[in-house]
Amino acid sequence: MLRSKAHLAAALAALCAASAFAQPGILTRELLVQYTPDWKGERFADGRPKVPDGILQRMKSVTLEEAWAQLRTAGFNHEYEDGWLSIHPEKVLVGRALTAQWLPGRPDIQKVIEEQGKKDGRIGGENAWPVDMLQPGDVYVCDHFGLKQDGPSIGDNVGNAIYARSHNGIVYDGAVRDINGLKELEDFTSFVRYYDPSHHFGSLASGARLNSTMIGINTPIRIGKATVMPGDVVLGRDGGVLFIPPQVAEQVVQYSEITHLRDLFGHQRLREGKYTAGQIDAAWSAPIEADFSVWLRENIDKLPVGKEQVEEILKRRQK
Repeated sequence: MLRSKAHLAAALAALCAASAFAQPGILTRELLVQYTPDWKGERFADGRPKVPDGILQRMKSVTLEEAWAQLRTAGFNHEYEDGWLSIHPEKVLVGRALTAQWLPGRPDIQKVIEEQGKKDGRIGGENAWPVDMLQPGDVYVCDHFGLKQDGPSIGDNVGNAIYARSHNGIVYDGAVRDINGLKELEDFTSFVRYYDPSHHFGSLASGARLNSTMIGINTPIRIGKATVMPGDVVLGRDGGVLFIPPQVAEQVVQYSEITHLRDLFGHQRLREGKYTAGQIDAAWSAPIEADFSVWLRENIDKLPVGKEQVEEILKRRQK
């Protein structure tokens, strides 16, 4: 009897696992919630954590060093990757990750996925499927295993579709084509591995030329040395990209803002000759901390951090 119950439990578990992937390679809402348990805020319909727009806007002023320091403090040690070719490198990329993963082409797997795509009413090639899922503010983050020749699944047509849906750029571990057309998109701030004039062969119609198969959408992926979850906040600037778990995003911006303010205060007081470099570089004494609080109140309408955020900083300092 016990053995029969054990077999029944195993069968039910297998059935649940199979039903969770009704669409091959697309994580269900339930699994996305399960794999992001530390996020307690709003979510998209697909289950991705939805970090508030206000946090994303504030994130644009955060440096990679500031975010990296807070990620390490929170125990996240594998969230940074560099070595990119940047589109609009003078700008900052911030948004919520929607992920996709490719593998070297396998016609047997490709057949299953294409057939399922037809049943699900998906339009066009696999490279268009995640694009159709993008929401405003998303960043398409794609692991194309660094494929260069015959690898670009993003050119100016797909790039325009991404831009139209997300109003944002991409992080793409692979090659893009039509790079001149992509550069014409003013805010398509993107980090890619290569430019290559070839184009991608990603369907059974390409026959023996099939060179990659999209195996996952909205799944955990690897980008170089970094692990990326759907809903992570992407921060790309100065040649590098950080993937920030959503539950840490507010902590990151708060740390950045207080760091900026302390630097402004310290530099001003040094120019005024009120304190020495040794006093500002070291842990601040109680009188300097008190002076900083007064300075925040007196300059609250002139600072490069929002008034609401400065008031919150002052409240935290009073505790």
